Amino acid sequence: MPKKPGTNPKGEFAFFNVLYEDGSQRSNRRVPSELLDGLDKDEPAREFIMQQDHEIAEKSGRAPLKITSISRVGAKKK
Repeated sequence: MPKKPGTNPKGEFAFFNVLYEDGSQRSNRRVPSELLDGLDKDEPAREFIMQQDHEIAEKSGRAPLKITSISRVGAKKK
């Protein structure tokens, strides 16, 4: 059954591209927007993504990769 237009909440998540030290990249990592409302800008996103990576690594039995950089999807480069 199709959904009514406007029923999906917009802006619930911010999306980030993550670059790791081995040169690999993960695109469109979701971070709750409520974490990004403060003065720290996108720094809480790094912590959130690192926590996710740690949980994934624990389940897979591999060491988590070190994050080189993160960038918000659609943001202009400085």
